[in-house]
Amino acid sequence: MIFFISLTITNVVTGQRNETIFSIPGDGNIYLNPESGSDANKGSKDQPIKTLFEAAQRINSANGKGSVTVYLAEGIYGLDATVLFHPVNWHFSKTERLTIRAEILPDDPEWNPAKMPIIISTMPLNFKPYGNNDPFKGASYGIQVETNFVTIQGLRVLGTPVHEKPADGFVRRNYPIVREGRDLDDLRITQCLFIGDKHAVPNHLAILASGHGVVVDHCVFYNVKDAVVYWFSDRPAERCEMHHNLVVGHYGAAVWTWSAAEDFKFYNNVVGNGNIFWVLNKDEKRSFTVTNSMVIGVKEMITKGGGPADFGLKADINKLKFAEGVVIKKDDNLEIEEDQTKRNYLHIKPGTTGSSIGAGLFYIK
Repeated sequence: MIFFISLTITNVVTGQRNETIFSIPGDGNIYLNPESGSDANKGSKDQPIKTLFEAAQRINSANGKGSVTVYLAEGIYGLDATVLFHPVNWHFSKTERLTIRAEILPDDPEWNPAKMPIIISTMPLNFKPYGNNDPFKGASYGIQVETNFVTIQGLRVLGTPVHEKPADGFVRRNYPIVREGRDLDDLRITQCLFIGDKHAVPNHLAILASGHGVVVDHCVFYNVKDAVVYWFSDRPAERCEMHHNLVVGHYGAAVWTWSAAEDFKFYNNVVGNGNIFWVLNKDEKRSFTVTNSMVIGVKEMITKGGGPADFGLKADINKLKFAEGVVIKKDDNLEIEEDQTKRNYLHIKPGTTGSSIGAGLFYIK
């Protein structure tokens, strides 16, 4: 299988328009390298393209079906515009997926934290969610996925270098990974490291996802505002999960289940040293079960409603069912490894509170 994409390029000197045909090899792989790549290249291993934006353009223009994997080499990928994956004429399935991943993954022997591709958003904050004007005067999307059957894996994802609250009622914010489609299904985000600093590079909300089948596993959220919001859906969002994640130092909430159905699975997560554990939809209609997890040193357990500028109101703690293996300690702290040379950088230190849960980037323990 080889599919072709036709791009028209204008010569800035002669004004002549030339049509260039790019082919993606039969294995469906597109390779990126932010240092040695060029967006005029084929996108093969030996001729990588440079930007994630170009990779999305090629996929969006393709015709056919089958798996496509976008491999990101280590380096810095600055997004000066939203990278939208929205193929109209290319179709994925549960077994033939769109995968956006690091070339080297955390369980590979040669991996270390410095090998992770770095995603940072630098675009203007003028996005209009669902086409509506933003009431808080400043939003942007980083990677926007508007297709079914997608995996994002092994990336280090930052926010955007802005002043988050320039005035009362304003919240300037970036959403690094977004899915708006309320009827879309099957989005997995795994082995990603989300880092923020509210004074320099605020990561307002790492994952904002509508629709069904949103699974977030083996991710680390360090000093972000909010980790994951299950946003809107055409009905309560089914088959959603969070497991084996570490959320630490958040100044918002770890999980917002605005759209999640009661089959939502939350297990083997550690949440600590932060603000709020859980935010419900404002109607408080649904209850959720927490299994084999730890909540350590958070200021508040549960609220309802809220939005970019607030965290809503106090909610009924009984809407959370704490099953076997759940530990809650308000007056304790997680010990995090901050030595950047260590393989377990920004993970819980071995032998300390929470380390037995298995939360973090690694599948292999």
